[in-house]
Amino acid sequence: MAYRWETPASVWQEDEQGQFALLASEGLGRIDWQAHAPGRLPDVARLLGASLPTSCGCAPIYPEGFVFCPNCGKPLQRLPGTPSRQPGWWGPGADAMLPRHVPHGLPVTSLPLGDSLEERPAAPHPGRCDLSMPTPPNAYCVFAAAHYGFPEQRLLALAHTRGVLQYWDPVAGLWHVMAPDDGAASLAFTASSYAWLPVLEPRRGEVAIVPTNAGLQRLWINPVSETYRLEPVLQAPVVAAPGAMRRHIACLVAPDGAVRLWSARIDLDAVEEFACPDVPASGWSRPIGYDGRLFWLHEQGQLAWRPGEPPLFTPWPPGWQPRLAFGGPTQSRDGRLWHIGHDGLGYSFLELGSERPETAPIDGARLGFANFLFRRGHPVLDEPWSGEHVEDLNQDETLVLPLLRAFNNNRSQPSGLVLRMHKVTGRAEDALEERTIARTTVEWIGRRNVILDEVVRLSRPLECVPFVYDGCLWLHHPDWNAMRGWRLEEPA
Repeated sequence: MAYRWETPASVWQEDEQGQFALLASEGLGRIDWQAHAPGRLPDVARLLGASLPTSCGCAPIYPEGFVFCPNCGKPLQRLPGTPSRQPGWWGPGADAMLPRHVPHGLPVTSLPLGDSLEERPAAPHPGRCDLSMPTPPNAYCVFAAAHYGFPEQRLLALAHTRGVLQYWDPVAGLWHVMAPDDGAASLAFTASSYAWLPVLEPRRGEVAIVPTNAGLQRLWINPVSETYRLEPVLQAPVVAAPGAMRRHIACLVAPDGAVRLWSARIDLDAVEEFACPDVPASGWSRPIGYDGRLFWLHEQGQLAWRPGEPPLFTPWPPGWQPRLAFGGPTQSRDGRLWHIGHDGLGYSFLELGSERPETAPIDGARLGFANFLFRRGHPVLDEPWSGEHVEDLNQDETLVLPLLRAFNNNRSQPSGLVLRMHKVTGRAEDALEERTIARTTVEWIGRRNVILDEVVRLSRPLECVPFVYDGCLWLHHPDWNAMRGWRLEEPA
């Protein structure tokens, strides 16, 4: 005779042999227990807060709250069922804990990464990664690490150009490709650079508001059945990724071929749309939030929007072309945003958000963002157009590419993760796009400079993606077979 067990969040069924099967669980939708769960019970139990056997062999999993096996009475391993408070990772620009005077939307994190990494032996001592993780099957992807309303943090890799969602099972050490629920729209987004809007207090299985080619969607995952589903938020072709400013969200859409800016409050109330004539319908950067406005950058110009006001598209000055691949906007000491570009004769910084922008000529390319700038192998420590700070003339033959800045109010100078490309001469554009760099070191630059690892024959360094998951800093490149990780915490 089968028994039905009901817990606060789930419904289980016990068959005549004493085996338990999950019938339903809050927020997960349809459960396909027989097809997927039996091979992944340790991971499923941790996600649901269920119980696992320690010494009995009566059943491989038990419902939430079970302390003893109902058949033999032996104690069980009861897993916690409260959501983790571990900070999540949503990629560049989605750190809600940054203060307002730091531009949001750039690769800046509030996580105190340097406090741990700087305890390692300082340069020139070479380091090696502590851990490795297989590269996702679809390697061109963006990452999110959060609890999504479950008791433990989990890692997702979204190959957004193909619309493939991948889930990392840390217990089995395997990537799983999640299948869409019947009738789910495609997750593919190819019009512009990618950004999603995370949910700060998620319900069970709730991930984020994501852009797709067909509209904005709310993404839900079901790790038990290895599926995902989508709820429509806005049904119109999205041409630039969404951003958030205070209590508003906004993105660029083209419902009838003409670009419009769509905005709403966080609760999706008070919807507004503004016509954006002469605005390109693809090729936009991720949105950047600063000084109460959202900025989208394009090879043709900049679009600025303040909640409640019409957006303003400003073409770049004649002959001036931005270098979007160099990083992103940076700040001057008076609080203005600047972006680097080239006018055909030389590089200069151009003021953002002004109808009559000022320019500041410079004597060479500077790579970086948010006051984390380098000219060749030397940091720029004052204004963006100031001369570089030279400590070692040998670094003239290196090129530093910042990947991630760690914001810390207690530090007078920026610190973060960089790639240092050795024996690089010529234009920065060539090193970032066309060349294969014979030797590159992965370094942490802060109060102490630490060499974390070395990479041989690196191509397309702009495709390196850093992320933080499970107490480690990870670095991914689509060409690598494994991702490299450095522990931020002592192993338990």
